[in-house]
Amino acid sequence: MLRHAAVWPARLPLHLNPPATSLWVNMAVSAWRYPDKTALVFMGRRWTYPELMGACEQMAGHLARLGVRKGDRVVLNMQNCPQLVITHFAILRLDAVVVPVNPMNKAQELQHYITDPDVKVAVTTADLAPELAQASAALPPEQRMAHLVVTQFTDVFDPATLVAEEMPAAWRDWLCPQRDLPALAGGQVHAWASLMQSAHGQTLPQVTATPDDLAVLPYTSGTTGLPKGCMHTHGTVMHNAVASGVWGTGTAENVTLCVVPMFHITGMVSLMHSCIYAGATLVLMPRWDRDVAGHLISKWKVTHWTNIPTMVIDLLGSPHLERYDLSSLVYIGGGGAAMPEAVAQRLLEQFGLRYVEGYGLTETAAPSHTNPPDQPKQQCLGIPFISVDSRVVDPDTLQELPVGESGEIVTHGPMVFKGYWKRPDATEAAFFEMDGKSFFRTGDMGRVDEQGYFFMTDRLKRMINASGFKVWPAEVEALMFKHPAIQEACIIATRDAYRGESVKAVVVLRASHKGQVSEQDIIDWCRENMAVYKVPRTVQFADVLPKSGSGKVMWRLLQEAEMAGKPEPKSRA
Repeated sequence: MLRHAAVWPARLPLHLNPPATSLWVNMAVSAWRYPDKTALVFMGRRWTYPELMGACEQMAGHLARLGVRKGDRVVLNMQNCPQLVITHFAILRLDAVVVPVNPMNKAQELQHYITDPDVKVAVTTADLAPELAQASAALPPEQRMAHLVVTQFTDVFDPATLVAEEMPAAWRDWLCPQRDLPALAGGQVHAWASLMQSAHGQTLPQVTATPDDLAVLPYTSGTTGLPKGCMHTHGTVMHNAVASGVWGTGTAENVTLCVVPMFHITGMVSLMHSCIYAGATLVLMPRWDRDVAGHLISKWKVTHWTNIPTMVIDLLGSPHLERYDLSSLVYIGGGGAAMPEAVAQRLLEQFGLRYVEGYGLTETAAPSHTNPPDQPKQQCLGIPFISVDSRVVDPDTLQELPVGESGEIVTHGPMVFKGYWKRPDATEAAFFEMDGKSFFRTGDMGRVDEQGYFFMTDRLKRMINASGFKVWPAEVEALMFKHPAIQEACIIATRDAYRGESVKAVVVLRASHKGQVSEQDIIDWCRENMAVYKVPRTVQFADVLPKSGSGKVMWRLLQEAEMAGKPEPKSRA
């Protein structure tokens, strides 16, 4: 008997058997089923499912002409836009592998996403292309990319047709310019518009991918070393794409606001793939703006909105909130940070919406746990997802712990990744056998209550969660050590009333640079050399860092001192 059986939604199966086909088939089937239905909305323009499928096949033909074959890895580096969806499915159409990259990464970080998966082709937007070109140029010739496909945002919309509510002034300088294309050392740069205006002249191969074939290689960082690629197959992604739709009452009539980034596993699987499978409509936002979100929900009668809680807090704080009609919403939820109880209560009282919090990792293709929509608990990870078995174990002995005791959350299910790319050691360390099943060690500490709901209590891994963006201190420290003035650096979390947590750097300067470099100088350098969400919000100079007898930096002492000096952030309604 499952502990959470009593709260399991009666309308839902405990297990499901997803289609044993390529993810591409979901696009093709929806195009065949819904010839007139809107698949995408972006900047006032609509794409029907057949139009979207046709664009995917056209891009697939061009990628094939550039040498992309089954199993090849292709970098996809974009904010939310139709070109991301088109390219993602074009890669899958060739039975190739999508390598989604956070567009906030800088050239120094991007080198790893080229060399580790052995990438020769990348597709990006013109604002990000120079960083990718710079990253490739810095590599030895044999490791450089051969092709870079670059799109302007305006390749898919006409700025002249937009209403002011859909193009904030801050976006115009970002989305509307026609940017020059960079040169690619030892390779070729291709303009998206030119490719899409020409016949691809390439017979597309038959789709042969099975559930066991690699489909997506998203990267996650960790306590040590460079980011690791998580090997997700068509099967692991398919399960959660289908299950996410089932859990949220997904039908072809759903209209989903997609503002969480689709390079991230949640946006990719629970929104993009789930909607395409169902034949639903995706309303795309390239980045967050509360009044654009309010306008789009009202205009397109959005029914489903998965988000980060800070987005909801921001929208409810808009002085224009009364202008927006949110009555079409039937499902709202998300994760990445705790939803303040006061805000959740306001959603319920004012709009009749229960905020559904969930939990998942890159390794689990988004949700491994989520709250029952009709019986959610606040500040709670939820219950194990469809087809999922999760336990709480002692992190040292790996023995299951009783109800209420804190230990490591471990999970088993068809959505769990197949291991880390080129990292058999890390893969072996991440799994263990229990009751004849292979369980993945999440590295998160939690407890389970009598009803089967899971709660986070601590992190076994050293990680900072800033508004849903996971920051791994070791990665930031490794980048900061490249600053000529920094002798040592230790990254810790600091409380943030809005983001939950933010990044703080405790820095020891080289003797030669003391008095010549300010805290702001360090922050400015970080902005130039790493993704913005990793950048320390504050820098504290220290003469020395506390160290153990073996010489290891005792980061916990710094972390505990920081938290002791900072009050808990208050919930904002």
